[in-house]
Amino acid sequence: MRKKYIAGNWKMHKTASESVALADALAVSLAGMKDRKIMIAPAFTALSAVGLRIAGSGILLGAQNMGPEEQGAHTGEVSVLMLKDLGVQAVILGHSERRHTYLEGDGLVNRKLRLALRHGLEVILCVGETQEERDGGVTRAVVERQLGAGLEGVVEADLSRITVAYEPVWAIGTGKTATPADADEVHFHIRSLIAARFGKRAAEEQIIQYGGSVKPANAAELMSRENIDGFLVGGAALSADSFVPIVRYDRGK
Repeated sequence: MRKKYIAGNWKMHKTASESVALADALAVSLAGMKDRKIMIAPAFTALSAVGLRIAGSGILLGAQNMGPEEQGAHTGEVSVLMLKDLGVQAVILGHSERRHTYLEGDGLVNRKLRLALRHGLEVILCVGETQEERDGGVTRAVVERQLGAGLEGVVEADLSRITVAYEPVWAIGTGKTATPADADEVHFHIRSLIAARFGKRAAEEQIIQYGGSVKPANAAELMSRENIDGFLVGGAALSADSFVPIVRYDRGK
């Protein structure tokens, strides 16, 4: 049975002190939840402080992005070596805001993914279509392209350290959410693509998250779908009052 995995992407929010306060609250509220995987990804400037506060809590420390090289003359980038030095265990790659705002292509996302894997990090690989692509009926084609390119050079043994996150771009930060049925359909398609490439067992074990205006009110219904194994949460991850109920979607407050 696939373990549920809920990750919080704090994006460009919160100072180091604000991040520590939220991390402390989550460590207390989510203590003992060993049946599901939990990760938080604060800003780079707060990684060190947050990492110290959640050490031993069972909450994984994640980064929101990383550079494609180990080191060198890459002004403004943060390398995998720097992240590991801070205790980072997982990294989010290919998020729509990186793809569309900062124009990161599939090839660059793949370079980062393979580098992260070589250094023992877990990866959340984000895929998803824009509103225009959805209206044009090419959702499956877009997801297939992003997933296929993102997993170039990956072997089946690597999949245990890769989580796929389906994030329809039109639902991120907009208040719009894919219906549970629509989300599950795309998740099923992703699982089918994994099966075609790596085999049925790999597909059955693959964790696939949903992201896009996830909130306490819709978490349980989304998670009840067969192919949805967790969430990559944005805005609702910025407060313990909203993130904790999402993590505890089946247990009440």
